[in-house]
Formats: sequence, C-alpha cells, structure tokens
Amino acid sequence: MLLAMGTFTFGDSITKYLSEEMGVGQYIFLRGLFATTLIGLFALKKGALFHPSLDGKTIIRVLSEVFASVSYIYSLAHLSQAFCSAVFQANPLVVTLGAALFLREKVGWRRWLCIIIGLMGVLIIIRPGASGSESLLAITILLASIIFAASRDLVTRQISPQVPALYISTLTAAVITITGAILIKPMGGWQPLSLTAIAITAIAALLLIVGYHFIILAMREGEVSFVSPFRYSSLLWAMILSTLVFQQAPDFYTIVGALIIVASGIYMVYRESVLKKMAEAKSTLATIPTGVDPS
Repeated sequence: MLLAMGTFTFGDSITKYLSEEMGVGQYIFLRGLFATTLIGLFALKKGALFHPSLDGKTIIRVLSEVFASVSYIYSLAHLSQAFCSAVFQANPLVVTLGAALFLREKVGWRRWLCIIIGLMGVLIIIRPGASGSESLLAITILLASIIFAASRDLVTRQISPQVPALYISTLTAAVITITGAILIKPMGGWQPLSLTAIAITAIAALLLIVGYHFIILAMREGEVSFVSPFRYSSLLWAMILSTLVFQQAPDFYTIVGALIIVASGIYMVYRESVLKKMAEAKSTLATIPTGVDPS
C-alpha cells in the first residue's frame, strides 16, 4: 500500500509538472492513450478484454471514474499538490456518508461524528471566502472530484463479480482517453511536445497502472483494517513533493485540516473493523448448537 500511494503521488507530480507544458485535455488524452494500450494488452493476455454484457452499474462506474479523474487533474493543475491531496483524503468519509444516505447502510453515531469532524477538517483547509475566483473554481471542481470518486467506489461494490476487473479498467481508460480528446480544443488546444514530455507522460501512465496493481495486492494479501490506514501515506508524499519540486509548502491550515481528516478516517477504519469482528462473532455463536459450551 505504501508503494501504491508513492507511485500515485509521483504520478500526480508528473501531472502537475506537465500541466505547464500542455493543456489538461491534451495530457488526459496522451496519458490515457498509453494507459489504455498497456491495460488493454494485459487484459487481452488474461482473456478479459471483452465481456458479453454492459450493465448500467458498470456504465455509471466508468463515468464516475472519468469525471473524478478529469476534475482532479484540472484541480491539480491550478492548486498545490499538497492542498489537493489533503482535501482528497476526505474521500473515505464521503463514501461512508454516501453508503448511509443512498445504500441505507447502518452507520452508528461514532462514524457519523467522524464524518462531521472530517468535513470540518476540509473546511479548515479550504477556508471558504479566503480564495480568489480562479482558485475558488478549482476548489469547487476538486470537491466535485471527491463526490465522483465516492460514487465510483459505491457503485463498484454493486457490480457483479462476474465482470472482470481488467475489463472495467480497460473500458474506463478508453473512455477517459476519448474524453481527453474531446477536451483538447476547449482546454487550450494542441501544444507541440518534446520527446521528453511524451516519455514522461508514458511514465505517468505506467505509474498509474503499477499503483492500481499494488493496491490490489495489498488488499488481497493484508487485512483490510490494517492495510487501509496506509492509504494516508500519500498525503506525506504529496506534502514533500509539493514543497521540494514546486516550492508550494502546505500552510498551517492545510496541515491542521489534513491531520483532522486523517484522524477521522483512521478511527472510522478502526470502528468498521470492530463492528466486523463483532458481526463475525455473533455469526459464529449462531452456528453453535443449543446447550453446547461456546468456549
């Protein structure tokens, strides 16, 4: 998980760096082209490139991923990497909020308190009214990115396990590439590129794929309640890279707000782990015949 977050964050740094040389649409198109090719070849090798059905949930998942990616890349091009990463740490809280509101999942008062405190941390970071009009637009789009990402995660839970993950990844990458092509003209047009910029874009696509692969390995090999908090290591990477590479060190409000969000998220993961163990214990007791000593 640490490697996954590291590769994602380095990929974000590349995105921000290249946004000074090309428009957002052009970058999304080029990175998507490389990513689609790499994922598509891997999916073809695994026999998961095509699937007989395309249901509504898969389509919603793909579109949510597209909007989340495009909006986050746009925000990253206009705001500091540390700021974007700190605000985006609220994603798990928004996912839990969405599960409670739309999927009718039971959320106790402790997790509701975590959500409220975490969202207060977001407000501390963005400080409504403290930004100019251009930054305000980028911040609004960043918040939209969190909502789209939460929607993606919630819909993913409902997709049939019969649909190969590689098929969804390839389809998503292809749609993002097409979206980038559509956005080239309205987002500054096509800019001449050096071979270095093209090569770095290819590296960004590779980092994206490697990051997703490491996440899959982490979630399959480790206990979720133990592994998940290490997702927040991306914030440390982002703050370091933002400071060293772009000379955009996080301010006091960003650090305080980020700590509040991370603390809320980690406690929520811990609480979900406790509830899961309690449910498993009840299930085990329910299978023990009456009159048998459970010890």
